Amino acid sequence: MKKLIIVIMMAIASISGCFAANNNDANYSATDFEQAVALIKKYETLHSPAHWPLIGYGHKVQPGEKYKRGTRLSESQADALLRKDLKKLVDYYKSYGKDSLLLGVLAYNVGPGRVDKSTVLSLLKKGNRNIRDAFEAMCRYKGKIHKRIKARRVEEYKALFRH
Repeated sequence: MKKLIIVIMMAIASISGCFAANNNDANYSATDFEQAVALIKKYETLHSPAHWPLIGYGHKVQPGEKYKRGTRLSESQADALLRKDLKKLVDYYKSYGKDSLLLGVLAYNVGPGRVDKSTVLSLLKKGNRNIRDAFEAMCRYKGKIHKRIKARRVEEYKALFRH
């Protein structure tokens, strides 16, 4: 029993230490970040070499990165890369406070360029937080509404939007 308590305490310390190191002065909780990671993993799944230039959980390989065609990341490598990418995107939108995580998750899927030009961001810039319809409308693939992406947006909004 004592060993179990020690293991649990070490796990909690590790998680909170990792989160604190990655989330200075954020307007969302460690639980919110973990939920965001879980949602991305659910919808992206672990990519195989056939999905190049996407690796891990949807990371798009950029010029100059060390990854080569045929790269297959382990689950732990993919998880670490996802967290790094998501943290970078959330930091990019940190001026939007409690909406930074939601915007980061959206940008992880559609790219920050598309988010920056979106109605979602335009509404938030005006102080209008009535973004649900605009957020959920960002579900098109090749110009058509995609059911799975729509389901993803609905789930992301429900899980991560803070009133």
